[in-house]
Amino acid sequence: MELSQPVSMAVALTATFVVLALSFVVWSRRRHSHRKALNLPPGPSGWPVFGSLISLLTDPLPPHRVLAALAARHGALMHLRLGSFDVMVASSEETARLVLHTHDLAFADRPPTAFGEILGYGYRGIVQTPYGAYWRMARRLCATELFSARRLHAFERARAQEMRALARGLFERAGAAVHVKEHLLNFTMRNILRMALGEKWSSGSHGGAEAFRRALKESFMVTGLLGNVGEWVPWLGWLDVQGFVRRMKEVHVLFDQFNEQILTEHQKHKHRRRDGEGMDDDMDLVDVLLQLAEEGQEEESPETTRLTRDGVKAFLLDIIGGGTETAAATMEWALVELLRHPAAMAAAAAELDRVVGRERWATESDLPGLPYVEAVVKETMRLHPVGPLLIPHHAREDTVVAGYDVPAGARLLVNMWAVGRDPASWPEEPGAFRPERFLAGGGAEGVDVRGAHFQLLPFGAGRRMCPAHSLAMKEMVGAMANLVHGFSWRLPEGVAPVDLSMEEFFGLNVSRKEPLVAVAEPRLPAHLYAAVE
Repeated sequence: MELSQPVSMAVALTATFVVLALSFVVWSRRRHSHRKALNLPPGPSGWPVFGSLISLLTDPLPPHRVLAALAARHGALMHLRLGSFDVMVASSEETARLVLHTHDLAFADRPPTAFGEILGYGYRGIVQTPYGAYWRMARRLCATELFSARRLHAFERARAQEMRALARGLFERAGAAVHVKEHLLNFTMRNILRMALGEKWSSGSHGGAEAFRRALKESFMVTGLLGNVGEWVPWLGWLDVQGFVRRMKEVHVLFDQFNEQILTEHQKHKHRRRDGEGMDDDMDLVDVLLQLAEEGQEEESPETTRLTRDGVKAFLLDIIGGGTETAAATMEWALVELLRHPAAMAAAAAELDRVVGRERWATESDLPGLPYVEAVVKETMRLHPVGPLLIPHHAREDTVVAGYDVPAGARLLVNMWAVGRDPASWPEEPGAFRPERFLAGGGAEGVDVRGAHFQLLPFGAGRRMCPAHSLAMKEMVGAMANLVHGFSWRLPEGVAPVDLSMEEFFGLNVSRKEPLVAVAEPRLPAHLYAAVE
């Protein structure tokens, strides 16, 4: 007797489900047997299927704090299961050195993510791109063209003008309570858009730029480190129960429309190049990337190492996304700490008065003479790293770290929030805001953020270190210098420093849960706040 079509389909689906379920059981047993033979680092046992993922997602504390508490019980190199994956967590200066320096090559890869596939144009950028020939090409471009000393110097004047524009905006609101981060975000966005896209696209009046800002904000909401359950439990990924993949695709459409406008317009203005003279210092980063893409085509470079049109778009998103929210969030945390510690605010202002004086703004040439202001930024990044778990690494091969087995395919997290508060690395009040620790005699004199000192790695270290760290430090230290030099800061009436909430919002980056609202009063002559020509 023939079965009806609906019944036949039901039988087929049931049979398929049974086969898949049995296959999963067999695979799980084999995997479990293999893992029992490994000498894995200690860690929590977790739940079946989901491991410790549910605990991390449901805990009221952000993941970096939960993982730090677990590491205090299980050890500075800890193993746990997150969904279908082995995850190693390094939570001390020494374990960070082991995984990011001693075994750097073994952990130089990135795990596959929906972010890299969808928003990264199939891993054609720099941040999420797997280790290999294309990544090496991308890294070389960052070092020699996009973030070279020559390129950063070429945009120094633009950064100074944007700093003046920030000061002018605060001057116009003098005496009124302002949402500080809104001003900081506008500054960092205009700064990076001007460097990457040119003056027109950095203008807040440009509709395309405003749409891009909204899309960027949405992308930060849907690309958090642990939020997408489907990435940790791949056999549930097709359901997209949280809607993250759908939202990423919608954001990608907005980004792509914006990117196409930018590339088309830049291609219409090729006269900005100096034929035969290489890269022109007046070219923005889109000009540079488009020229490099064209040169790669003409030379018929292998596709695996060639910058394509989609690659140019992916680079832009990495550069703009990485250069806005993170810097603004760090500076907001720095102002909060200075408001909570008036002596530190006074020390920074006194240094600026002594080195710069009251008749001009601080310039980037002044920065080497402002060690206390730089110490304020370093201490902020130690206590409040906006990327507390860095960007996840992926084990390329079986590796032995500190006597423990790390299987190929394992994910690696480096908990810089825990490292930054570890008494072994910071013996003097590790939880306190003390910029003086970075000055002569402070115990951490000479500790830098360029990847050589593993107790302070806001930009990571090794092969996957952020290639724009020099630009970020110039921007943040320079901006903080002028924010403190140009204004006296206070909290609104009725708000005391002890009332400031220090709760965090954990997304793609960690920012303040409650935005800082403060009052800025000018402390320099009025003519210095004039509109920038």
